[in-house]
Amino acid sequence: MTEISVVVLTKNEEANITDCLDSVQWADHVLVLDSLSQDATVKLAREHGAEVQHRAFDDYARQRNAALGMASSEWVFFVDADERATVELADEVRLAIMEEGFAGWWVPRKNYIFGRWIRHAGWYPDYQLRLLRRERARYDERRAVHELALLDGEAGYLRSPLIHYNYDTLAQFREKQSRYTDYEVRMLHESGTRARPWNLLLQPLRQFRWRYLALRGYKEGWLGFLLSALMAYYELVRYWRLWHLQRA
Repeated sequence: MTEISVVVLTKNEEANITDCLDSVQWADHVLVLDSLSQDATVKLAREHGAEVQHRAFDDYARQRNAALGMASSEWVFFVDADERATVELADEVRLAIMEEGFAGWWVPRKNYIFGRWIRHAGWYPDYQLRLLRRERARYDERRAVHELALLDGEAGYLRSPLIHYNYDTLAQFREKQSRYTDYEVRMLHESGTRARPWNLLLQPLRQFRWRYLALRGYKEGWLGFLLSALMAYYELVRYWRLWHLQRA
């Protein structure tokens, strides 16, 4: 039977790692690649029978490529520490890796933000290319964040979603978005993208209109408005930081 490794990237994830690993016990091999955690993440992972490897974090793409090299199975399924794999997803993954002709599979995600499943504004189905045939996949290291796997072959689509407990608080949302924005600004700058004064107005407006109207964020009520406005704000932050970077 074709074997599968579940890989979890961690850094200071003691609040999440136990529930995450409980949800992937069906895998043939579980690998935790830890970025020098200072809490009980490693101890809890080992107690759950996971293999633990260590690597200092540089960016998400290189971390995932390193994990691909460490995994022992033909197929690798990346699950983040704040995600949970359901029984239905596990069954579908087992069937998917037996199909011929696929180098990877896109997996939908159900994002829970501030305790609520968000169905609109771009947060569902939120497909992620996470199930990979190890020898036919490599992450594009030019994309340090929102990383993308490059496949030697075709990709299919699963139906059963990963459960993603995305943001619990507004402070957590702001911290993560600010960190992602730093990576994105460097990527934009290195790709030759340059900020113009009108981008500071037009890009946030486009982001809000896209999420709130085109992606029907309004159906989420006040939370849809808040999330659309926050993502528009971080679009402003992104181009403001890019503007200062290019001037420097």
